[in-house]
Amino acid sequence: MDLNYSAQDLAFRDQVRAYLDTHLPPDLQHKVLNHLRLSKEDYVRWHRILAKQGWVAPGWPVEYGGPGWSATQRHIFEEECARAGTPAILPFGVNMVAPVLMAFGNEEQKAHYLPRILSCEDWWCQGYSEPGSGSDLASLKTRAERQGDHYIVNGQKTWTTLAQHADMIFCLVRTDPDARKQEGISFLLIDMKTPGITVRPIIMLDEDHEVNEVFFDNVKVPVSNLIGAENKGWTYAKYLLGHERTNIAAVGRAKRELQFLKRVAGKQQKRGQSLLADPVFAHKVAALEIEIMALEITVLRVISQDSGKPGPEASLLKIKGTEIQQRLTELMVEAVGPYALPFDPAYLDGEQAHSVSEQDDAAPLASYYFNFRKTSIYGGSNEIQKNIITQMILGL
Repeated sequence: MDLNYSAQDLAFRDQVRAYLDTHLPPDLQHKVLNHLRLSKEDYVRWHRILAKQGWVAPGWPVEYGGPGWSATQRHIFEEECARAGTPAILPFGVNMVAPVLMAFGNEEQKAHYLPRILSCEDWWCQGYSEPGSGSDLASLKTRAERQGDHYIVNGQKTWTTLAQHADMIFCLVRTDPDARKQEGISFLLIDMKTPGITVRPIIMLDEDHEVNEVFFDNVKVPVSNLIGAENKGWTYAKYLLGHERTNIAAVGRAKRELQFLKRVAGKQQKRGQSLLADPVFAHKVAALEIEIMALEITVLRVISQDSGKPGPEASLLKIKGTEIQQRLTELMVEAVGPYALPFDPAYLDGEQAHSVSEQDDAAPLASYYFNFRKTSIYGGSNEIQKNIITQMILGL
């Protein structure tokens, strides 16, 4: 197994790097590199820049509008985007519901929704978690009762990321309450403008409005919005989660944030010298850097197989990737100490973005730290991932 890049891979990397250097708007790069909050307009603008180049959906096949890249090229692209400091392409449309549509949707659904995902005409959100149904997702209670050519949906979803902006939501709903819990679930696409849908914000400790509760009160959904077969939604949900977990690892971002950590720690003084010269703190940074290197090698081993769809190894990447992300934010806060505590929402929202100086590095770090507490939970908690590894990889 050769984990080195070929000459063609290196030429592709240079092409991507040159494009990003030319087309990434400086104000968006500034926000990303300085941990400032991105608006809906920021995400949409970058999405459409990449869409114009044909690069917004790296994992899509050519027949659906993707670039047809290999797994190695997709990895290189993600690495270069992280290095440059691009906004993320939100995964809910491109990386989550789109693969489900391609694998299980009918031709009409593909023809309607996939082009709208590529163009960002539709902003998607995910309707999985419910109060009391998070890690045990199969216990969900949101009900969809068929009445003629429609379903009537009642229930509640929670922790719905950016639902306040969404045009569409893909939902797991219970269509057979008498079946075994995994076997009575269906996968529905629901227009967020449908009467009976209420979005209520959940404001977090850092005063950010990122997640929401979504309520369904006799919401009428056409049967044509059902993906695949009724009561087979659990199969499609697991397929989607495999794609989500693979993307959560985010090695490129971890490498970029490691350099930020070193820069911040290098400016802090302890007993008259740089914090990075302190052997205890330096050991923590070195140990984390080794973990990132090991994760990168593991990711390269996985993509060298290029099987075309995520397997149980996605759980390994998800666990280690999120542990590294959380450790990075912990060390950032440790490095700046009490300077991480105060924060100004106006600053984080970019209203003062152009006044950022080196002294402002610490300003977003408490918010950044708190936000990354979620990564070991979403996409299936890390404890659940360990069960998957035990059963599907170790065979226990």
